[in-house]
Amino acid sequence: MTTTNTTTTPLTPRVATLADTLPADGLPAYLYDLTALADHAQAVRAALPPAVELYYAAKANPAPEILRTLAPHITGYEVSSGGESAHVREAVPGHPLAFGGPGKTEAELRRALRLGVERFHVESEHELRQLAALAHEEGRTADILLRVNLPLTDDALGAAALAMGGRPSPFGLDPGHVAERCLPLLTPGGPLRLRGIHAHLASGLDAPALLAVATRVTDWTRALSARHGLRLTEVNVGGGMGVDYARPDNRFDWAAYGEGLADIAERNPELTLRIEPGRALTVYCGWYVTEVLDLKHSGGEPFAVLRGGTHHLRTPAAKGHDQPFTVLPTDIWTRPWPRPGVRDEPVTLVGQLCTPKDVLARRAPVTELRVADRVAFAMAGAYAWNISHHDFLMHPRPGFHYLG
Repeated sequence: MTTTNTTTTPLTPRVATLADTLPADGLPAYLYDLTALADHAQAVRAALPPAVELYYAAKANPAPEILRTLAPHITGYEVSSGGESAHVREAVPGHPLAFGGPGKTEAELRRALRLGVERFHVESEHELRQLAALAHEEGRTADILLRVNLPLTDDALGAAALAMGGRPSPFGLDPGHVAERCLPLLTPGGPLRLRGIHAHLASGLDAPALLAVATRVTDWTRALSARHGLRLTEVNVGGGMGVDYARPDNRFDWAAYGEGLADIAERNPELTLRIEPGRALTVYCGWYVTEVLDLKHSGGEPFAVLRGGTHHLRTPAAKGHDQPFTVLPTDIWTRPWPRPGVRDEPVTLVGQLCTPKDVLARRAPVTELRVADRVAFAMAGAYAWNISHHDFLMHPRPGFHYLG
């Protein structure tokens, strides 16, 4: 099979071979190159200062195979629900967990305490009180970071693909509430031990922008610690490393980020820095491979209808982008009628769902695309299958192949 119409980085050899040989009834399928994932994670770890802790945000892709592949290269995992905490603990036992996210239920917090979760990212005064009460009931001590919603400039937020803070938000505490409402609840010898501050404020930033945010968070933490005699020892500056679906080769500059974090760490020797990327670690290791079922024109525009769709790969619908793809031509055609296709014409790639929102790529230029050709959507290793609405219309689920 010859690859053509590449709008993304090439398939790895393992993925290309399997995409070629999978039977048609084995499509759609997710193909993950675990060797490529391990190589990338190792390179990220090498780019960071040794003292910086690297946590993986499991929400990006919680597949056990992904979690285990990352395990040798990371410090721990960030989880955002009781289900994730139990799932990750079972998949990679013995690795530290940090439990974040808003709206933690009493049952989730109690379960996390019993699992021995190492860090809790506390989002509100109410959650702080609830965790303290549960820890007291369970006879346990919990180490916590207070998540703070520090204000950001409009310039910083304008560069973000997704703003989690820096403005009114459901995430984290207002800075003033930390001293006014939370610190008085943290008494010496109590069930909660304040270790530091967490602040994940924005996603989709480049290295200089993320370093500016990290500097602001560490400076604020150091000032808070000095002002109240807290002796804080940890700062989690979150994830948010930019991933460019329109320009897949435009990768986040981990080397520059690591150098900048080293400078921040040198200025703050009393603080352990922690980051928690998700998408930027796993997105490049996965492909969603499917085939063209139909190809037709409507109002003069061509539409390729693919097996599967956004109920398998919700990312382009969720983010409002065109998913990068590669056409994998096949010459097998046994029908007695002409094979539908387009040549040198922009085509919109859609799925099988009964909704106009089931669009994977709009007016994408192709050299040639025909019914029965295969299409490999790249950058499907994060926020893909696990955020999709699987049961809508009850189509078959895709296959899953972990290579390496």
